Amino acid sequence: MYTPCFALPSQGNKNTLVNSKFIESPLALCYDNYNHLLSISSFVVESEEFGPVFIQEPDDVIFPLDSDEKKVVMHCEARGNPPPTYSWYINGTQVDSEADYRYTFIDGNLIISNASEITDYGKYQCKAENSIGIVLSRDALLQFAYLGAFSTKARGGVSVREGQGVVLMCTPPPHSPEIIYSWVFNEFPSFVAEDSRRFISQDTGNLYISKVQPSDVGSYICLVKNTVTNARVLSPPTPLTLKTDVHFPTSVLVAKGVTVRLECFALGNPVPTITWRKINGNIPKKARLRKSQAVLEIPNIQLEDSGTYECKAENPRGSTDTLLIRNLFFYLQALPQWVRMINDTQMDSGEKLQWECKAIGRPRPTYRWLRNVNGELTIHKVQQADSGMYQCVAENKYAAIYSNAELQILASAPVFLPNPIRVIATLGKDVSLDCKPKASPKPRITWKRGDRRIIPNKRIMLLRNNTLKIVNSSRADEGNYVCRAENQLGSAEMTAILWVKEAMRVVLSPSRVEVTVGESVVLSCKATHDTSLDVAFQWFFNQKPINFQYDGGHFEYIQTVRARVRSSTVDLMIRNILLKHAGKYGCRAQTSADTVFAEAELLVRGPPGPPGVVIVEEITDTTATLSWTRGVDNHSPISTYNIQARSPFSLGWQTVKTDPEPVTGDMESAMAVELNPWVEYEFRVVATNAIGTGDPSAPSRGVRTKEAVPSVAPSNVSGGNGRRHELVISWEPVSEEFQNGEGFGYIVAFRANGTRGWKEKMVTSADSTMYKYRDETFPPLTPFEVKVGVYNNKGDGPFSKVVIIHSAEGEPREAPSDVKAYGISSSEIRVCINYVSYWKDMELEESGKKQQTVKNETSMVLTGLEGNSVYAITVKGFNSIGQGPGSTAVTAKTRKPPPAQPPANLHWLQEGNNVSLSWDPVKAKDNESDVIGYMVMIHPYIVQLHKIW
Repeated sequence: MYTPCFALPSQGNKNTLVNSKFIESPLALCYDNYNHLLSISSFVVESEEFGPVFIQEPDDVIFPLDSDEKKVVMHCEARGNPPPTYSWYINGTQVDSEADYRYTFIDGNLIISNASEITDYGKYQCKAENSIGIVLSRDALLQFAYLGAFSTKARGGVSVREGQGVVLMCTPPPHSPEIIYSWVFNEFPSFVAEDSRRFISQDTGNLYISKVQPSDVGSYICLVKNTVTNARVLSPPTPLTLKTDVHFPTSVLVAKGVTVRLECFALGNPVPTITWRKINGNIPKKARLRKSQAVLEIPNIQLEDSGTYECKAENPRGSTDTLLIRNLFFYLQALPQWVRMINDTQMDSGEKLQWECKAIGRPRPTYRWLRNVNGELTIHKVQQADSGMYQCVAENKYAAIYSNAELQILASAPVFLPNPIRVIATLGKDVSLDCKPKASPKPRITWKRGDRRIIPNKRIMLLRNNTLKIVNSSRADEGNYVCRAENQLGSAEMTAILWVKEAMRVVLSPSRVEVTVGESVVLSCKATHDTSLDVAFQWFFNQKPINFQYDGGHFEYIQTVRARVRSSTVDLMIRNILLKHAGKYGCRAQTSADTVFAEAELLVRGPPGPPGVVIVEEITDTTATLSWTRGVDNHSPISTYNIQARSPFSLGWQTVKTDPEPVTGDMESAMAVELNPWVEYEFRVVATNAIGTGDPSAPSRGVRTKEAVPSVAPSNVSGGNGRRHELVISWEPVSEEFQNGEGFGYIVAFRANGTRGWKEKMVTSADSTMYKYRDETFPPLTPFEVKVGVYNNKGDGPFSKVVIIHSAEGEPREAPSDVKAYGISSSEIRVCINYVSYWKDMELEESGKKQQTVKNETSMVLTGLEGNSVYAITVKGFNSIGQGPGSTAVTAKTRKPPPAQPPANLHWLQEGNNVSLSWDPVKAKDNESDVIGYMVMIHPYIVQLHKIW
């Protein structure tokens, strides 16, 4: 699809589309084939040449001397046009890679092979250079990490008196950078633990013991560890040595932002207590005490933290305090930090340059440029030769920082791009014609119309920026306006062609519309405009452009057939309207001359929004008083509210009865009634209006109704069965929902039929479903009247209806008589009379099997028996209570099994329709039944011969 775009002139006075390329920063409008505004863009062209600007400057490096990789890499990278070249300096001397093979340049990086502390330690700087100028990087310090060995000379030892203090000196070996100290007692790895009596200084490495005990006597070894290489070395052993001095900190100098660690430890008996204070001020709140208060740490040190700190060591000696006091003079250093830096600058030849850079630090930084100018550089009447890169360096004794800038001195005859420009204005509106040539030094500007120079008046004014402003433009102002620019290097003219068109008007109808959810509406936007101008439309919803591709199909931009007429129209259709579509819709019409915007309001009627927070104000055993706040009615008054509840026993949310009933739309409170006692409920409210029912409110907090006496009796009370002399009573338990409180249980009441007075038994488990009562005095199948009630801590509830339940029957007392049994096959025996036990004649009765008849049947077939075997059989009567005595055992024998082998050598002969068959006879074995005949079975195409036994 072809997408037409045109440029809107900046300030309405110039056409910036030249040779299909935007030169400056115009506003470009693009439309689709439906004349719908697609995008608004701007174009910027970057200058071609510029001096070096650092992307990466070298960092400080600590290189381990024992590293397997013997190469050190110092990084440097700058951008510039032309691309810069690089060189390096070490301690102010240029690195010569040709004279020393150990130095290699890759891009801007410096690589040092076989690095050595003797030759390579120092400060490094990278220089980037192109035809515009030169810049130097910050200083980067290259250090080497190492840890030497302790002197092998033996250390002397002393005897120590109990209770005295002692200081053991570490005297560390040469090292770089920092090391960590620890002490080993007698042998590795038994380390000395620091406490209120023992302290290891991380400044000197010395071990302080304030009060020596007999257990402290032994051999001490100082262990140091390099923080970079993690290398460790051990000193020669030192026997415990007596000293009487006290360790106190001295003056320290630190950098801003670091953590200061002040140490103070005293010897004495009893062990001294250390306290700290700041003279003429308070110790910072961020300070922390470490190691039994022997160390004061102040993180993120700032200027206001500097001062004199005092540590005090004291121990009680009778009623007198022994005070040991020393002062700490604490200063603060600060690396230089920029307050004002220099920036790239373009100036006309002959102008005055005054650059100032300013930094803070402690000590106060000094400045240097190409020469010392105290942080300020002034050049009177700059010339082309002054162009290039400048650096301001601020430094004190701790660091130097660099600020870089490029100075461009401009010198050119006036040039107008683009030229000519075309400006379209509207009747009665002000219009401005810019005159902005590229020229250096600044040119002198004159305006003329035709051949006459323009003389400014009240309606045509020449502004300070050389812009020509025409107030209340009319058709008479149309024509060509010429701006002439001139300096000592030349002159140029630019023509501005001005057209004055009729102003555009936009009408959006209807201006206000009310619809219901699900309906559709059309908004029509009509623009009246000059016939010579094309108009583009764009639709907005609540001040944001409508995206017709990602709106879910609700919005449709209706294409309008356009002709060369004074008016153009586009429509916006909104289909299947939702509540979220309510708001303000805007139509913007735009031509190359002006832009007009109109807005309409769309109100959407729909179901109410959710009510506000639901609060349970009062709760009883069966009611809850609720209140809520009104939600939005979505332009249709709320008619009723529906109150819903949810409990652990309900299937989701259920509507509850209320007082009053119904709850009308003007109410914001009601009572939920007929709730179950001792049940936890949540409540919510749903609003309804003429359109429909809205979303529910958020649930209330869960509340439990008060306890009450149970109101539901057990159901399905029944019973029977059991053992002799037992009355078994069962029921369905009452659901927890209807137990109405704690301490829920059952009351089982029963009496023999025809008697007076109930026996009552308590069943305390709420989950119980049965109760058994045993009495040896009543005979089997005695009828009882039975009822089951409920109770809880609040009292007794109702009983169930009375039902008749019989006590258990008795088991049979007599054995079956006239028991008969006989074999009917090799694996089956038929037995007459009901409960049967059977076992092989040679086995014990306990090893046998049991089988019972169904209901009142008096015979059964025992299957799965062994052939040609004798079985002993007894029969017992049984009922639901148990078994009666067994009958006298009878025996029965199973038959022999049939022969296992089939007839052999089957032959047949066909004569016409007759077939003669012959075969060898089957001889039965001793444990098989005799053959008494054969059965011949005929199937189509198949003849089979079966034996008969």
